[in-house]
Amino acid sequence: MQLLNVVLVIFLIVCAIAVERTKDLLGAVIIYAAYGLVMAVLWLFMKAPDIALTEAAIGAGVTAILFIGVISRTRRME
Repeated sequence: MQLLNVVLVIFLIVCAIAVERTKDLLGAVIIYAAYGLVMAVLWLFMKAPDIALTEAAIGAGVTAILFIGVISRTRRME
């Protein structure tokens, strides 16, 4: 279990760096949603299911949908 936590934290750091470096906005939103889901899994491993559920619903779900909606209404430049 400890190794899985380390792998997830490393993936979380890679996602955070990738969001910052990605030029494509839609790609950044998808990576951000993956970040939110991994964060929810980490909260679940820390035995905080209420925070994990909130992170999954708001952090990965609602925020990603709002970002995609905003991107669809603007012009995408790559």
